[in-house]
Amino acid sequence: MFETYSRLAKHALRQQPPTQAESLWILDGEDVELLPLLQAAFVPRQHHFGRTVMVHILNNVQSGHCGEDCGYCAQSKSSTAPIRKYPMKGDEEIFADAEAAAKAGASRYCMALSGRGPSLAQTRKLAGLIREMKERYPIELCLSVGFVDEERARLLAAAGLDRLNHNLNTSESRYREICSTHSYADRLRTLATAKKCGVEPCSGLIVGMGEESKDIVELAFKLRELEVRSIPVNFLIPIEGNPLQGDGSLTPTRCLRVLALMRLVNPVAEVRISAGREGHIRTLGALALWPANSLFIEGYLTTRGADEQETYRMIEDAGFEVLGNPTYHAERSRREDSSGELHVRDRENGTLEPESSESS
Repeated sequence: MFETYSRLAKHALRQQPPTQAESLWILDGEDVELLPLLQAAFVPRQHHFGRTVMVHILNNVQSGHCGEDCGYCAQSKSSTAPIRKYPMKGDEEIFADAEAAAKAGASRYCMALSGRGPSLAQTRKLAGLIREMKERYPIELCLSVGFVDEERARLLAAAGLDRLNHNLNTSESRYREICSTHSYADRLRTLATAKKCGVEPCSGLIVGMGEESKDIVELAFKLRELEVRSIPVNFLIPIEGNPLQGDGSLTPTRCLRVLALMRLVNPVAEVRISAGREGHIRTLGALALWPANSLFIEGYLTTRGADEQETYRMIEDAGFEVLGNPTYHAERSRREDSSGELHVRDRENGTLEPESSESS
């Protein structure tokens, strides 16, 4: 059996994906041993990214009032979730958030705007913001704005945008089950347009929406075919008021198997642990770093996530390191060094309480 895991790892190093049968086995096989599978996925992960973890911080720059009916999204017209809705944030607030992201250790600052897609005027404004942010902060920029045509993509590329996010979310055969206001082909067109115009496409999936394993496998290979180098893996957060709720499939082990599959099918891609990791992977969160090499901190579009301190402790305790950026490393070098050792102090009630010292 261990020869199977070794073969998967060796093939991934040679850019050879698992077969369809092996891919389904990774997700569903009753005889799969989780730790050897994660180690197989770690081999190409370590080869291409070492033990570094790229941190992303997401800023929901414009929220709600979206005319699309994506069933998983609290900002869609089909959702009754009680979210805060607001137009595009002001420039200085966006800049302040970008600076905070850089200081917090993000390698990439991700801006998301609700809606089908930006107007031409809004695209020009975003291009100006991107250009100035690239001058101010040593951080990469990603934008998620819905659909863009070639004119808009070229404006964003000229401004220095590093990545355009547009998730495929599920397989082509299931797409009409999660959204009716646009098609899978529309999403493919936006990814192709971004790539044509010189912006690296970022595209991933949401699991836990009632899909079958074959749908996850199909999408993993589609992302490979498209040569997507940034793959966010989301685990559905069942937000009250959204049409799509959890399907009961997302155990910690299931989530880890999905991440392992994404890495073995897409060995050179940045595989990102995204929305839902805290609630679905739970106490096995550190194991997700074996197949994945990036994650979000602080939160997602409409839900909170684990904070910086908690996440960085998990990363470091597992033997990995935050990739960071020049601003982050300069900030760290100015902080007082702290060992982080465990101490025990006396409480007033006479009990002894262990606590860990933290960096100031």
